Amino acid sequence: MKGLEDVISLDSTHWFLDERGWQFKDQYKDSLYGVPYLKELYLKANPKYEDCVTVPVLWDKKTETIVNNESTEIIRILNTTFDKFIPNKAGLNLYPQHLQVEIDSVNEWIYETVNNGIYKAGFATSQTAYEDAVYPLFQPLDRLEAMLSRSDYLVSNTLTETDILYHGHFKCNIKSIEKDYPNILKLARRIYQMPKVAETVDILCIKKGYYGSQVRVNPTGIYAAGNGPNLMQSKI
Repeated sequence: MKGLEDVISLDSTHWFLDERGWQFKDQYKDSLYGVPYLKELYLKANPKYEDCVTVPVLWDKKTETIVNNESTEIIRILNTTFDKFIPNKAGLNLYPQHLQVEIDSVNEWIYETVNNGIYKAGFATSQTAYEDAVYPLFQPLDRLEAMLSRSDYLVSNTLTETDILYHGHFKCNIKSIEKDYPNILKLARRIYQMPKVAETVDILCIKKGYYGSQVRVNPTGIYAAGNGPNLMQSKI
């Protein structure tokens, strides 16, 4: 989207998250050091590191350390920091100053109600806890659907970081994006069909990661056959 693929290299971890964390194996390689686990890069950056090893990671090749490992912060770093290397894309600002207050406000309630809501339902350990989490989840989705019925994007009808956004696996199937939220689906298709976005999405890898790694939710490791709605279909 920002055209940074020739400026910043990308390595992906394997989809399977085992007891030692995110790993590099098969076609998923660490091109810098050839380490088998992401944890080794965390320890290279800080030999005393003992906290969680998470993805994504923004790595500085020169200083050989982690710059950041928080996705929302990385998005903002990539938004303008490297614009001098991509003059043709420098005008694309996903966090413009005049919209920052509104972006932050929308991001906050989406994170608390949708992002966290899905995991509260998916990892609930009792029927009561599950039902307490799953029913309220669809209220913010209804709100998003209403917002997108009036404009193409969530903030001021402008493409921002807010638009760069789980259904069966986490048992959140009271409604589905494909059948019940046509405007949210249109936004997903609009983003997916932007130049070079689709090539960053590996649906099979995503399915294997969720269904295969989260043993407590899906102990058999069997993943669903369907891939969800066709995101290349017309977004109109």
